[in-house]
Amino acid sequence: MTDPHKSSDQNVIPAATVVVFRRAAAGEPPELLMVTRSRTMSFAGGAAVFPGGRVDQADFDLAADLDSEFALDEAAHRIAAVRETLEETGLAIGVRGTVDAQIARDARKMLLTKGSLAPVLEAMSWKLDLATVLPFARWFPKNERLTRIFDTRFYLADLGTGAVDITVDATENTKLYWISAQGALDAAERGDLSIIYPTRRNLERLAQFGDFSDAAADCAKFPVRTITPFMEIRDGQRWLCIDDQAGYPVSGEPLDGVLRG
Repeated sequence: MTDPHKSSDQNVIPAATVVVFRRAAAGEPPELLMVTRSRTMSFAGGAAVFPGGRVDQADFDLAADLDSEFALDEAAHRIAAVRETLEETGLAIGVRGTVDAQIARDARKMLLTKGSLAPVLEAMSWKLDLATVLPFARWFPKNERLTRIFDTRFYLADLGTGAVDITVDATENTKLYWISAQGALDAAERGDLSIIYPTRRNLERLAQFGDFSDAAADCAKFPVRTITPFMEIRDGQRWLCIDDQAGYPVSGEPLDGVLRG
């Protein structure tokens, strides 16, 4: 089945990314799950990002089979967020059913073999719970000079205490770790992490939240709108900017500082 919402522009790739929260020690800010992409990857090679990837046809097919409160396009993106998180990190988010470390490992192994989420759900007796994958943002850089453009929807998910096993997939990514939003920003300033422009803006927004409930409240306050970065000149210097009404505390920075670390 084809996606009726998919752009006719073949350079545009629908993608989904998820920011997974877990509680830190008392009084500490929540930790977020990040991965460092392999330097061999054509997009954001070597950069620290959140788990995610393109929305596959199988995600649309599964969405079409669901009795879901969400539109097909939205359900497919949330399914992709669930699938990519399991594939890249070993975490099972957005599902109802029995989940422990061994079951998650078995599910991930099956996903890597089958290549789609539907047979995994059936084998593990899981049901999707897409309402627990909260829409946070949508970034769509429109640049005709790019050979591939990712139209990426960002989601939030909560692990609570975070007492889980994670393992890097060692194909697209080289490192997997928990870090606070401000910790990631500080590491980028020191040169210990490389972060691309959307990741930096999202980390700045995420650093405002004391816990997942704060983040969920912010999602309700700022409904998702498509963010398309644009260039403007400030005091003779080129800046890369975003809409200042989208809920982000920082809406631009000089172009020469876009890649940090």
